Amino acid sequence: MGGNSMIGADAIVRCLEAEGVEVVFGYPGVAICPFYNSILQSEIKTVLIRTEQNAAHAASGMARITGKPGVCAVTSGPGATNVITGIATAFADSIPLICITGQVNSELLGSDVFQEADITGAVESFVKYSYLVKNVQDIPRVFKEAFYIAGSGRKGPVLIDIPIDVQNAPVSRYSYPQEVFLRTYKPTVKGHIVQIKKVVKELEKAKRPIICAGGGVLLSEAEEGLRAFAERHKIPVVSTMMGIGVMPTKHPLYYGMVGNNGKAYANRAMNESDLLIMVGARVADRAVSQPDLITQNKVLVHIDVDPAEIGKNAGPTIPLVGDAAHIFEDFLHQEFLCEHEEWLVQLDKYRDTMEKKRTPNPAYVDPAGFITRLSEKMQEDGVYVADVGQNQIWSCGYHVVKKGRFLTSGGMGTMGYSIPAAMGAKLADMKKQVIAVCGDGSFQMSMMELATIQQHHVPVKIIVLKNNYLGMVREYQHYTYKDNYSVVDLSGSPDLEKLSAAYDIPFLRLENMERMEEVLERFLAQDESMLLECLIDPMDLVKE
Repeated sequence: MGGNSMIGADAIVRCLEAEGVEVVFGYPGVAICPFYNSILQSEIKTVLIRTEQNAAHAASGMARITGKPGVCAVTSGPGATNVITGIATAFADSIPLICITGQVNSELLGSDVFQEADITGAVESFVKYSYLVKNVQDIPRVFKEAFYIAGSGRKGPVLIDIPIDVQNAPVSRYSYPQEVFLRTYKPTVKGHIVQIKKVVKELEKAKRPIICAGGGVLLSEAEEGLRAFAERHKIPVVSTMMGIGVMPTKHPLYYGMVGNNGKAYANRAMNESDLLIMVGARVADRAVSQPDLITQNKVLVHIDVDPAEIGKNAGPTIPLVGDAAHIFEDFLHQEFLCEHEEWLVQLDKYRDTMEKKRTPNPAYVDPAGFITRLSEKMQEDGVYVADVGQNQIWSCGYHVVKKGRFLTSGGMGTMGYSIPAAMGAKLADMKKQVIAVCGDGSFQMSMMELATIQQHHVPVKIIVLKNNYLGMVREYQHYTYKDNYSVVDLSGSPDLEKLSAAYDIPFLRLENMERMEEVLERFLAQDESMLLECLIDPMDLVKE
């Protein structure tokens, strides 16, 4: 990249280098070829994904482990439209992504030429921001802004659409900006001290305080602050699905996941509290099915970096806008006492007596017992990636987080998320053990990525809980339509042993609980890709 011969595509690569990007997930096509040609001159690793949606999921898995925006790059037209579901998935869970799309020649925009799609228009409702780059000189500014927008405030995906002629245009002078000047975008980071003192006053009065932690706590890396605060004042904690892992599962102050698929004792704790501190959670239907319940007879404190979320679904008594990590730091500087011994005794009793007793069918693998045992045998800081469906609910209910991470698609509930996200998580930290758990439905939505795992030597362990049904929909039809099943039978699915052999991936099968110990030993023995199929009772339910 000589001084004068630089083109737009080279500038894009320079920008990515300036942001410390190490991996780009994607799928080339003519409209993004200049970029993929320029990236050959860089140390940045490129990963060829097998379908574009998974480029965004893989970038998401990476972003969630590194804390920095993940990057994917695809071509125009169907490349761009295919990536949309991955962008929407990241948007729903506030995951920072930079999605680069190639676009047709700028003077042909709007004339319906080959592989043209108005992608900036199409993603409007689920990106944090989008750019259509018309002038090659804008590339450094656009990328600087995009990374800043994606990774600050409430994080999220930013799309940059770049026509091929702009990628090929000469750059007269390249300099990557040090600062960002965005007049209308100034996220609040520090919490207002007046509001913090109001919360402290309420905590001093409270008899039954509780903290409900959402995914925002993990996004702002506030787990340690929240934990220290909860421990110092003995405040119990529950979490949403996205907040799993904020507290170690076995922590004495942690009372499980709330929501319609959560623990009964967690929901009871939240409903009976007199002071509820919601932090980094959207108060959406999956976690809180009746928002008026969480505001009745209690003080609701809502802490969020996005002021638009506060009061959207439930009116808080005390709103507190800011970054959770800063806010808990401020809380830790406040000296105060709050006494509520009886409340903890009560909650411990709920936890001991309200845990559902399962009656698993001994002819099959019990997903609950299996997932618990898998968790115990996993490395302490392992990453567990759950897909969507019954497998997700079992994973949320029975995976034990020690010092690791639990990743899943919460807001969008996108099937096929786990395998590409696990690949991204593994590439983010090759030393960590990474396990993807999916059903036989969600597995078939991204099983083509077994090729990517092999091609790029990404040792991801995959577990398929196989029941030959779209289990979650079957369960809904069981309750709602009295076993009138429609379009949920997965007959015709591949023989997973043969499929694994086709990709040259070692395979294990577990048919019931008898051989579980030895099979798990073999599955976890070394850091290599492996596929484990567990046969699950087709009639097993997450809600007994």
